[in-house]
Amino acid sequence: MKKTISRQIAEFAIDLKYEDLPKKVVEEVKRYLYDSIGCAYGGYHTKDLNILRDIYLEMGGKSEATLIGFGDKIPAVNATLVNSLMVRSLDFNDIYWKEDPSHPSDLIPAALAVGELVNSSMKEVIVGIVLGYEFEQRLCEFAVPGIRERKWHHATLTQFVSPIVAGKLLGLSENEMVNAIGISGSHSHTIGCPTAGHLTMMKNTVDPMAVQAGVFAALMAQKGYTGTEAVFEGKEGFMDVYGPDWDVERLVGNLGDSYRILDCSMKAFPTEALTHTHLSATLKAVKENDIQTEDIDEVIVTTIARACDILFDPHKYDPKTRETADHSLPYCIARAILDREVTTASFEESRIRDPGLKELIHKIKGEASEEFEKMFPEKQPSKVTIKTVDGEEYSVYLEYPKGDPREPMTVEDLEAKFNSLVSDKFDEEELERLKKAIFNCGDFSVREFMKMLIVYE
Repeated sequence: MKKTISRQIAEFAIDLKYEDLPKKVVEEVKRYLYDSIGCAYGGYHTKDLNILRDIYLEMGGKSEATLIGFGDKIPAVNATLVNSLMVRSLDFNDIYWKEDPSHPSDLIPAALAVGELVNSSMKEVIVGIVLGYEFEQRLCEFAVPGIRERKWHHATLTQFVSPIVAGKLLGLSENEMVNAIGISGSHSHTIGCPTAGHLTMMKNTVDPMAVQAGVFAALMAQKGYTGTEAVFEGKEGFMDVYGPDWDVERLVGNLGDSYRILDCSMKAFPTEALTHTHLSATLKAVKENDIQTEDIDEVIVTTIARACDILFDPHKYDPKTRETADHSLPYCIARAILDREVTTASFEESRIRDPGLKELIHKIKGEASEEFEKMFPEKQPSKVTIKTVDGEEYSVYLEYPKGDPREPMTVEDLEAKFNSLVSDKFDEEELERLKKAIFNCGDFSVREFMKMLIVYE
């Protein structure tokens, strides 16, 4: 009998060892760990993050896993959600976008929390992170077209991956891993509205909630709880409900021949992923031609149809929250023109309410290109044309943003990003210590490593 998809995944996950990983893959994990911890420190004081932290501190429970930066120890399932939201809250962590988008680093806190619970080594956590990236990214290629095109959120994919990460750290058997995937895959399906129209705190929270649910599912399976094995291909399973058009080979074919983490991208801007090439093109046009705000008559952004749908809907011309602003291409382009940069400060309330923004933002228009649509996702094309009041026209065309594997962020780029997010919490000596600890994390246990991340204010 042919093995189910979840059993094929479980077999590979259980068999994978640290010694199997190419050196390049291990180093890439450390780069994403460095980037993600920097993003977590950046999200340290956000309102949504602290609401969740307060709830869990009031709730109490066993001291099993550490909250990044804060140092609080709470139950591992709860720490997973808080830490995952901390990584995600600024929308500055990594991005993979094929048929579907995702942010695989949302899963890193699952490996850390469960690893700390069972006193794993950081080498074991590295294996868990590799599995998280592997299957999150493969799931992004599984549906043709992606589930985003079917009105569902990518957290619906994450529900299948988190139990793999957690189950690996827990040392689940093959049957237990299959059960964990079946448990989590039966209930964490997420509708697309958190990223449509006016955005709320749920935009960044739905994926961390799916990560948390997978950790709980793995703990259930460890205790003997059973779940649907044919959760992907069975009657009324994932493929039956969301179908048709699935590429099973992309999900489970040639496992171990190469590793998907090498194909993931980092973010140079704290904004929705489809904005990045457009922001790079805008900044290039404005800086190279010294274009001033008062000179601008119109800005035309040529992009793919889904970017127009997500980033140019009417709510995006009048953002009132950080979550809506960082998913508004008119807002992001306007801030890039006004400030000559886009940083986390671009989404402070004072910037969102800036009177100087209102006139400019309505000069920015999006147009969908069938030609660009055919190029996506192999390329992320952008053409930004700025027309001035005196009749001049300046255009910049780019095919992928900084942080793409074809235009990777250097260690220096990563260090600059990390330091910009955490320099208010650490001095230069401490920043260097943190960098060394992360890039040498394989020398530590998870419990030792998590202690190194505490901010002593």
